[in-house]
Amino acid sequence: MITTFFRKSTLINYAFSVLLLIFFFTFSQFNASTSVLNSNTIYEKALTIIVLLSSLFLVNFIVKKNGLTKNSSYAIFFFVLYLALFPSIFGNLKLLMANFFVILAIRRMISLQTLKSPKEKIFDASLWIFIASLFHFWCILFLFVIYVSIIFHVSRDYRNWLIPFIAIGTGAIIFVLFSLIFDQTWILHSIKQTEMNFQWDYFVNNYKKIALTLFALFGIYFVFSMIFTVGNKPLVLQASYKKMIVSFFIGVLVFLFSPDKSNAILVFTFLPLAVLSTNNIEYSQNKTYQEIVLFTVAIITITTYFFNL
Repeated sequence: MITTFFRKSTLINYAFSVLLLIFFFTFSQFNASTSVLNSNTIYEKALTIIVLLSSLFLVNFIVKKNGLTKNSSYAIFFFVLYLALFPSIFGNLKLLMANFFVILAIRRMISLQTLKSPKEKIFDASLWIFIASLFHFWCILFLFVIYVSIIFHVSRDYRNWLIPFIAIGTGAIIFVLFSLIFDQTWILHSIKQTEMNFQWDYFVNNYKKIALTLFALFGIYFVFSMIFTVGNKPLVLQASYKKMIVSFFIGVLVFLFSPDKSNAILVFTFLPLAVLSTNNIEYSQNKTYQEIVLFTVAIITITTYFFNL
């Protein structure tokens, strides 16, 4: 039934996920809109949907190019569902931009296993993470994923350990120069983002607590299922799955450290969790189990989406 549809990777499957994402975005904007539309808001909404769709296609490219999933459309469907679980994400362009650059960085780290141009990939990933940190500072924690990737693949060359520092330094110098030329408040804003907040007093209603609880349950189930079975996966993919596990936990740390806390910050965990969720279904031989898992996640997520509007 539902798994039969997403087990395929056709234009219809992609169109369905894209239309579902557009629906979630559009409905949330109409429901939350309190300001008069003008050229600035229209531009921001258009840019938001472009970033969302670009992230979706990038997720699909990563899982297909690196063989992280089978030839299915589960990953992008899960990605859309997790976005819908926290509708406030659709109104936070900065977080979506930061997540887009984090996804670009993870893409380079996953492809590091080919051992082709490792130094360029490490530099690129580090630079993407620095750019992401300009939108949300604590994305800088994803540098840990880069060092995990270095340990897995290219640890013998000491120069690889220094490249992230060079990339971050290069990005920082360029950022400071542009700030001094155009707007010095950019520097002050970046410094302010380095604050931490471990308080959990941001909930405005019980539905947001429920959404966070459900997401935590999904995360615990799918992540630990992978942790306990990663040794049974194809040897060539084990390092990639371990990077996804690490990326998920780094995303959780970004959420915990962030000063302006909200459920939307968990967006940094959506790519790895979508991959791990997909693998949980694809590697199961029990079709009834596959149906139950996918149907349960879909129904719970969509129901929670409407309650959180």
